[in-house]
Amino acid sequence: MTQVRSMDAADWPAVETIYAAGINDGQATFETSTPSWAAFDAGKLRQGRLVAVDDAGAVVGWVAASRVSSRPAYRGVVEHSVYVAPTARGRGIGRILLEAFIDACEQEGVWTIQASVFAENVASQRLHESLGFRVVGTRQRVARAGVGPAAGTWRDTVLIERRSTVVGAD
Repeated sequence: MTQVRSMDAADWPAVETIYAAGINDGQATFETSTPSWAAFDAGKLRQGRLVAVDDAGAVVGWVAASRVSSRPAYRGVVEHSVYVAPTARGRGIGRILLEAFIDACEQEGVWTIQASVFAENVASQRLHESLGFRVVGTRQRVARAGVGPAAGTWRDTVLIERRSTVVGAD
């Protein structure tokens, strides 16, 4: 049974390995290398920073978010990333992580969760849609891919968001 818990520094080697796999397959991010733990820790909010672990205690996925703006009006808006280990994909771990992440964010007063997903990443788009995310728009040729099968090409991303029905519903 997959369990979800808060991420800590001791999880970084496994989180970094999963992150690197997502970078290398070219379907998750424009990043070309993983950051250091210090950079990751400084750039991600503590709220909703979660890992999924299997029965053996191995980290098989993670989710984390950053603020979209430092302006007070946007304090309840975050952009998230969710990654699942290649060997654990297709087992519902992304859904488990996102459900826990949504709950954690709402407990902390987040009213909007955003993400940019590669247009070709239909599995991620469907997962997010099933959890209440909607397409806001497409950012055409927003950046060039640096790694993976599409390296060197301009990529489109689909901007998705989920508005809480609990926080900021007034």
